Amino acid sequence: MSASDTDLKLDRVHELRAEVERHNRAYYELDAPTVSDADYDALFRELQALEVAHPELRAPDSPTQRVGGRVLDAFAQVVHAVPMLSIQTETDTGASGAASFDARVRKELELAANAPAVEYVAELKFDGLAVSLRYEQGVLTQGATRGDGLRGEDVTQNLKTVRDIPLRLQGDADKIPPLLEVRGEAYMRRDDLARYNEQAKARGEKPLVNPRNGAAGSIRQLDPTIAGRRPLKFFAYGIGAYDVGLMPEWDLPSTHAELLDALAAFGFPVCAHRAVVQGAEALADFHERMGALRPQLPFDIDGVVYKVNSLERQRRLGFRSREPRWAVAHKYPPEEARTTVEAIEVQVGRTGAITPVARLAPVFVGGVTVTNATLHNEDEIRRKDVRVGDTVIVRRAGDVIPEIVSVALAARREGATVFALPQTCPECGSGVVREEGGTIVRCAGGLVCPAQVKGALLHFAGRRAMDIEGLGDKLVEQLVEAALVKTPADLYALTPLQLATLERMGEKSAENLLNAIDNSKASSLARFIFALGLRNVGESTARDLARHFGKLDALQAADADALMQVPDVGPVVAESILDFFAEAHNREVIARLIEAGVHWPETAGRIDAPPGPLSGKTFVLTGTLPTLKRDDAKTLIETAGGKTSGSISKKTDYVLAGSEAGSKLEKARELGVTVIDEAELQKMLEKTGKIPS
Repeated sequence: MSASDTDLKLDRVHELRAEVERHNRAYYELDAPTVSDADYDALFRELQALEVAHPELRAPDSPTQRVGGRVLDAFAQVVHAVPMLSIQTETDTGASGAASFDARVRKELELAANAPAVEYVAELKFDGLAVSLRYEQGVLTQGATRGDGLRGEDVTQNLKTVRDIPLRLQGDADKIPPLLEVRGEAYMRRDDLARYNEQAKARGEKPLVNPRNGAAGSIRQLDPTIAGRRPLKFFAYGIGAYDVGLMPEWDLPSTHAELLDALAAFGFPVCAHRAVVQGAEALADFHERMGALRPQLPFDIDGVVYKVNSLERQRRLGFRSREPRWAVAHKYPPEEARTTVEAIEVQVGRTGAITPVARLAPVFVGGVTVTNATLHNEDEIRRKDVRVGDTVIVRRAGDVIPEIVSVALAARREGATVFALPQTCPECGSGVVREEGGTIVRCAGGLVCPAQVKGALLHFAGRRAMDIEGLGDKLVEQLVEAALVKTPADLYALTPLQLATLERMGEKSAENLLNAIDNSKASSLARFIFALGLRNVGESTARDLARHFGKLDALQAADADALMQVPDVGPVVAESILDFFAEAHNREVIARLIEAGVHWPETAGRIDAPPGPLSGKTFVLTGTLPTLKRDDAKTLIETAGGKTSGSISKKTDYVLAGSEAGSKLEKARELGVTVIDEAELQKMLEKTGKIPS
């Protein structure tokens, strides 16, 4: 092909790309198509044919590159140059949430009482999937999920299918920064989801559950063609890393509002429902107005976001526990609906908790059809006076777990049935126990209950318990489903012939597993006690019990007074231990384990543990740590003499918080418990010499 032919072809390719993008914007963003589908298809096919015939004319920002045909391998990791931090959540209703945030900001900025009101930007909190888009020289080169805030998944090809996302930044080339990371939310409109589900049902496919799951599931799956068929959209709301290079024409704006305008100029959709406001009262007004507008919005939101407008003030305010001090998410109460209780049943969880569940007449609430709702416990049923046949108000707690808020007593039917919790476990017939002062009723047959057996086996085989290498989720699932293992003791009776019947279990794999099971027989009393899975007995308490009693027989024979002589064993823990050993089924399994050869060195009496540098300090872990696995962090703390607990109280000394920290972090703040991150833990360990390897 001659140079002149190449130039002509290149000119035509540029014309077609520009025209196709104009039509895309008119159709997908403005909802005002400018050409017929047939005319659009003809233009797209001509462009596609030119790029296929002349590969040298292809470009990553061509509209033909939005939908790839290759199914991706497992996602590669992306390290965020600037972390995608979570935002603190404010759940106070009305004006108090806005006032609390404004008061914190003014205090951090050291503003006098008579200083002018702080200027904020108020935006919507979208209910989708947070993503980051990296543009180099104006061209989209990478798209990633938020992940843990430090590392996300590379979902570039899937995000290229979202037509709201520009493949190339708009505007003059000399005003586009060499590097720009744009942060925003991938989401689905409710009407788009409804149309997609109708079409999916017609094709015999499974419909999507709700807009949020639809958006996240579409992007976090491996086939870009699937993402390309789904009605995904995007809103930009901030930036991450950026570099203006030697370009005086573009620099970071001085306010967040100006930054949003700049993103819109680059071609990103920016939600029109935003406002620059002054002070707490105006923030509360925005929260109220958007709450009233919420049902009419075409997409889901679960709150609004307040951000200090001045970027210079944002830098001054900085961050706290990996959260910005200059922003907060002010959430709305969950959505509610009315329906009827058709039955009340109980479910036995993997920890033995017996939870009453209401079976409901189907009702649409919070974007999904709800047919079940948790009743939490017997006390909650009595407090709310929920009966079979009642009309009830249902909401999705945290917009996720359905629960019954209240009973419409005026609508109660004659003969509505009062529910009574069973006195024995419906799964195994073991007795049920209730901790003194507690609300949860549990099955005492922890080692024999079918509902608990999978969890019990995984716990028993865990690295910090009996350490049976190779006994993971899938294998436990097969062993239980095939009825080969009903209790941990059955593991030690498995044969090569039995294992050969399992899927993907070859001769060598079976041999390795049986060797691992055999090797686990030589253990320690502390590991064995922990492996039994006694309620409220963690690894640290198991060690204390082993040191104190020295022998299993002595532990099994101990009464409440003797148990409470062990450090940190109070009435609740003592009662859990007594209930466990009082159950004949559990004692039988323990006897079978010992008969199978499980053993440990026994001592004549108690063993005193040497004091550690973190002795007397109790830690609660929450969220995902940057480098340490949670088990490793627990080991480091306990090796240094500290204790770890699963729940927070006033006796907790420290909460070790990572990304995605939830209610435990909020409770720590309420109780005034010191919150530390991984770096602070490592400093404490460095002082003790107990540092991560």
